Amino acid sequence: MRKDLKPLSMIYNEKSGFHANNKEDIYEQLMTVWSMHGFEIQVFDIGSEANIETLMKKVFERHQRYEHKGVIVAAGGDGTLNAVASQMLHQKIPMGILPLGTFNYVARVLNIPLDLLEAAEVIATGTPRASHVACINDQIYLNNASLGLYPLFIKKREDYNRKFGRFTLNAYTSGLDVLIRDRKELKLEVEVDGQKYPVKTPLIFFGNNQLQLKEMKLKIAKCAELGEIAGVVIAKGDKLTLFKTLVQTIRGQLDQASDVYSFGAQSVIVYSKKPKLTVAVDGEIVSMNTPLKLHVEKNALNIMVPYVVASV
Repeated sequence: MRKDLKPLSMIYNEKSGFHANNKEDIYEQLMTVWSMHGFEIQVFDIGSEANIETLMKKVFERHQRYEHKGVIVAAGGDGTLNAVASQMLHQKIPMGILPLGTFNYVARVLNIPLDLLEAAEVIATGTPRASHVACINDQIYLNNASLGLYPLFIKKREDYNRKFGRFTLNAYTSGLDVLIRDRKELKLEVEVDGQKYPVKTPLIFFGNNQLQLKEMKLKIAKCAELGEIAGVVIAKGDKLTLFKTLVQTIRGQLDQASDVYSFGAQSVIVYSKKPKLTVAVDGEIVSMNTPLKLHVEKNALNIMVPYVVASV
């Protein structure tokens, strides 16, 4: 080990990373790019340890042996980015992103190129940008967290992806499938900045990525940009209302839909009589103890972005 070199640790998922995406040839090019910029590289499979905490402990220990803090790269989709980012809040070491997901909202909102070699150059030559990270209980979400119908959308979308491949259309087709077959309403009490509201809803959606919210044409995109909890509640669960809501979502007219309410807040607590609720967090399905407590860790995650992009 040469201490004059900069450490770069790349974390990826063996099951869904370069091998699954036929990117073995690009892998070698990435190594060349980073080596030319003075990085000493080590690659970690996210599934090589029992949990992400154990893996990241090894990664941090490696970086501590160098004079330069280096960079820790998450190569993958939302799940991989979320796992790595969850361990990097308030760290001086910046996180780099190699976008290998379907929508790549985190990379896109930060102007990180979707071309992997260009993204590698950003990791090597860019500048750290402080980004807001939203939290629900002990989990973070970079893009969104939701409960009700949305977790069912995720499960159905994965079924479609396994059968037909990963296409954007599957996200909408699976949504329609769920609306036709599954319509379950949640009876909740939602506390928004200290004010409680009884809610009966098929879906609550919390967004942290302003680009995703802008593409949905939601005014609360500004709330996410400012580091607030950005929430959407659908107030009616009949089939016709939900179908209209889906159509208006596809058209980018969700803010105009009847019985859809959006809000921004500093803190949100979701109460339920059930001890646990199923929540979709950045595309992963998890079971969480109630009540659900949400807040935003402002400027908590340093991510390498193109040098021309100013820090927010």
